[in-house]
Amino acid sequence: MPTLPRMLPPKTWKPPWLAASTWLSPAAAYAGPLGADGSDALVLLLAVLTLLLAWLALASHRRRDQEQHRHLRLLKEREQRLRLALWGSNELYWQIDFDTGTLELTRAEPGQTDQLVMHTVLAKDPRIHPDDLPHVRRQLVAYLRGELSVFECEHRIRGEDGDWQWVRTRGRAVMHNANGRVRRMAGTARNIDTLRELESQRQITAEVLRNMRESVAVLDDEFHFIAANPAFSAMSGYDVDEVIGQDTAILNSDRHPPEFYQAARDAIRRQASWSGEMWQRHKDGRDFLCAMQCNAIEDPGTRQRLYVLVTSDITERRRIEQELRYLANFDPLTGLPNRTQLAERLSQAIVQARRSGGMLAVLFLDLDNFKDINDSHGHATGDRVLRAAAQRLRDVVGAQRTVARISGDEFAVVLDNLTATEEAERCARRILDAFEAPLQLDERHEFVISPSIGISLFPDHAQVPTDLIKHADTAMYRAKRRGKRNYARYSPDMDHDSRRRTSRIAALRRAIEREELSLVYQPELHLTQGRIHSIEALLRWNSTDHGTVPPGEFIPLAEETGLIIPLGEWVLDQACRTLVAWRAAGADPALKMAVNISAVQLLRSDLPDTVTRILQRHALPPGVLELELIESVLMSHAEQALRRLHVFRELGVSIAVDDFGTGYSSLSYLHRLPIDTLKIDKTFIDGVAAPDDHDDATITSTIIAMARTLGLATVAEGVETPAQLAFLQRHGCDIAQGFHISRPLPGDDCQHFLETAPARAGHWLDPAPTPA
Repeated sequence: MPTLPRMLPPKTWKPPWLAASTWLSPAAAYAGPLGADGSDALVLLLAVLTLLLAWLALASHRRRDQEQHRHLRLLKEREQRLRLALWGSNELYWQIDFDTGTLELTRAEPGQTDQLVMHTVLAKDPRIHPDDLPHVRRQLVAYLRGELSVFECEHRIRGEDGDWQWVRTRGRAVMHNANGRVRRMAGTARNIDTLRELESQRQITAEVLRNMRESVAVLDDEFHFIAANPAFSAMSGYDVDEVIGQDTAILNSDRHPPEFYQAARDAIRRQASWSGEMWQRHKDGRDFLCAMQCNAIEDPGTRQRLYVLVTSDITERRRIEQELRYLANFDPLTGLPNRTQLAERLSQAIVQARRSGGMLAVLFLDLDNFKDINDSHGHATGDRVLRAAAQRLRDVVGAQRTVARISGDEFAVVLDNLTATEEAERCARRILDAFEAPLQLDERHEFVISPSIGISLFPDHAQVPTDLIKHADTAMYRAKRRGKRNYARYSPDMDHDSRRRTSRIAALRRAIEREELSLVYQPELHLTQGRIHSIEALLRWNSTDHGTVPPGEFIPLAEETGLIIPLGEWVLDQACRTLVAWRAAGADPALKMAVNISAVQLLRSDLPDTVTRILQRHALPPGVLELELIESVLMSHAEQALRRLHVFRELGVSIAVDDFGTGYSSLSYLHRLPIDTLKIDKTFIDGVAAPDDHDDATITSTIIAMARTLGLATVAEGVETPAQLAFLQRHGCDIAQGFHISRPLPGDDCQHFLETAPARAGHWLDPAPTPA
C-alpha cells in the first residue's frame, strides 16, 4: 500500500478529531486510492467523534446544572439572610407602585417549623395614623422633589392586632419612567415603640433633672465632675462647663478641715451609698450648708464606677429652723428666755434643789403703768423701754441667774441655790433700787418706770413650775395694791384675793348692762364769790355679786383691763345728762361739771372726738366741762399729754390737775401745759390748821402762790373743818371741796343742794378772813 504523503510538520501534535477532519478534507481525497480496510477506520473515527461530542454535551450540561444549583443556593442564602435580617431587626420590607397605588408589605414570620417564612401583603391603604399622615406626605413630597436624599419618617401605623405602633420608615426610588418620574419606591419600616418609650423616658428624665431644685452631679471614681444639671449651677454659681473634669474639692469650705472631706470620700467608697451634711463654698466665696446623698452606680459602657451626688442647699431652712427654735425658747425683742424656756429652766432648778435639799425663788415682775408709755409714745418707744428694762434686770440679777420675759411688760427671775428666804427679798429690793434711776434710751429720751414684784419660794409655796409662777404672779398683784413700786411674798390668803380679783373683773365687764354703776356729785365752793362753782362727778359701783366696791379697788382693775374706756365714756355721758337736767331746773348756767379722766383715756387718740360728740349730743357749751387728770399721769407722759391737752384747749374744755403735790412736776412742763386749775391734794390740807404741822401749811400756801403766779386757779381737796377753810381763805385759795361743804350726793340730792346753797354761804365762809 503506497505511503501517505506528509501533511503535518514533524513534532506537531493535534487532537484526533482535528486529524480526522484533515482526513476528511478534499485534499486527502485526492491523495490516492484507499485500501480495503479504509471504510472500517472511517466508521471507527465517526464513532469516536460521536462519543466525544456526547461527552462534551454532557459536561456542558453538568456545568450548567452546577451553575444553576449554585445560583439557587446563593438565592436561598440571600433570602434566608433577608429573612433573618428582617426578623432580627423587627423590620418589614415595603415597596409602593405609584402607577397602581399598590403598597406591598413583606415581613419575616416564624413558620410551622423553626424556619422563617416571608409574608407579603398587598394593600391600597397604608394604615397610617390620621394625625401623622400630613407629616408623612410632606416628607414624601420633599423626597420626590429632590429636597431629601433619602425618604425617612417616623409615624404610627395600625398593626395586624389593631393597635397603633410607631415605625421609622426609610426608602428610595427603585424605578423611574422615561420622563424620570419615580414609578416605584422600596425600603424598610422598623418598629420603634420601645425606642420611642426609651427616648420618652430619657427626655422625661432629662426634663426632671433640668427642673429639679436639687443639684444633681455625676462624678467619676476620682470625684471629678462628669455631668451636672442646671440646679447645680444655680446652687454653686459655677457653669456646668466650668466644673467638668474638675475635682469636687473646688467647692470645699473652710468651715470643715480637709480631713472632714477626705473622711466623707472614704465613707462613700466603702458604703457605695452615703448621706450627710456639709458646708460648701459658692463661686462668689460665700458658704452654704448642703444636705447630700451620694450613690455609686456602674457605667454600662465602660463598667467604670461612677457616683451620683444629689445636693440640696439647706442654709435657709436651717436658719429658719434655728430661728424657730430660738422663737420657741427666747423672746425676740429682749433676747431673754420666754415662758417656755423659763418653765424648762425652772424644772431643772427644782430637780437640782430636790437633790441638794436647797431652796429657790421665783420673782414675778410687772412694770407699773407701762401701758401708758405704749399709748403715749407708741409701741416702738415701748419696745425700747422693755429692752432697757430687760438689760437692767440682767445687770442686777447677774448672768448666772435666769431672767425671762413672760409676756408684755411681765418678767420673771429664777433665784436658785438660796440659803435663806431673805435672799429673795434682798434681790427684790436691789431691783427696786436699780429702777429708781431713769431708763436712758438716748440723749433725749429717758423714762422713770418702776416694777411691782411678787415672790414665791420652793419648797415652801409650791413644788412645780406652774404653781410657783402662778403664786409669784398673785403676790405681784398684792404688791401693786400696796401702792406699786413694791414687792410682796406669797401667802395662801392671797389666793382668795386673786380669785376675788378675777371675779370682780368679770363682773365689771357686765356692770354697765346690769345698770350697777351710778354717779354721785360733790360740790366745789368758790371762796371769794360764795357760790357753788363746780360739781365733781364721782363713779360708784354697787355690784350684784360683790356689793359696794370702792373706787380704789375697781378703777385700777378697769385701767388694767382696758374697761376704763367704755366706763369713762359712760361717766361723761351721764354727767352731761345730769348737768342738762339741772340747768333746765334753774341751776346757774356758769356751773361746771368736773369729770376725772384716766391716763388710758387721755392717751386714746379719739378722746377729743368722744368729748365733742357727747357735748353735741346734750347741746352743752364746752366751757361747762372740766376734765381732771392726776399729776403723775401728766408728768410721766408730758409730751403726749401736751399734744392732747392743746386739743381740749382748742375745744374750750377746761383742764384741772388732780392730786397736785403728790407727783414730781417740772415747773417748765407745768408752765407749758394748757391747764386751768391745780387741785391741792387732801394730804396737805389735813395739816394746814394743826398747830404743830407747819410743813403742810407751808406747802399749801406755796402751791397757792405759785398757781397765782402762773395764772391758775386752785382747788383745795378734802376740806373738813372751818379752820381749814379759814386758812385757805386767808391764803387766797380760790375753791374748796370737802365734807365741810358737802359729801358726795346722788343727783336729786345734789340738785336740792344747789337750790339751797346760797342761803348757806354765810355759814361756810368767814366774812372777814384774817390775812396770813
